Amino acid sequence: MHRTLGLALLLSVAPLVLLSAPALGDGVVVNITNDGTVDIVVTVYDMSLGSRAQILSQRVNGFTTIPVTISQDATGLANLAWTAVTVDPNDRKCGHADRLGLGNSATVKVHADTQCSAGTQIVAAS
Repeated sequence: MHRTLGLALLLSVAPLVLLSAPALGDGVVVNITNDGTVDIVVTVYDMSLGSRAQILSQRVNGFTTIPVTISQDATGLANLAWTAVTVDPNDRKCGHADRLGLGNSATVKVHADTQCSAGTQIVAAS
C-alpha cells in the first residue's frame, strides 16, 4: 500500500520537475546581477541567436540577481550583450557591455553609471 502510494506520488510530481528545468544542452544559465544600489532597467540580448535577439527587459532592484538561459554557441558557451538605464528620470545614467564565452552559472554584473547619449529613453518594464 505504502509502496503504491509512494510510486503514484513520484509519478505525479515527475512531469513538473522535468518541465520546470531547462533541457540539458539547450542553454547556459547565466546570473544577471545589478551590482549597485540604484534600480535599473536591464535588457539582455542573446548574441548566439543574433545581435537583436532580446531575451530579457526587466527592472532590477539594487544588488538583485536574475537567472537567464542563453543559447549555446558551437563551443557550448553563451554570448550576450546587455544595456542598462536608471529608473530615476532626474538622474538618468546608462551602461552596456558584451560578454562572450560564458559558462553555466557565470555571473554578469550590470550597472548604469555613465552619461546617456542624447535621446535615450527608458522602456517601461515591470
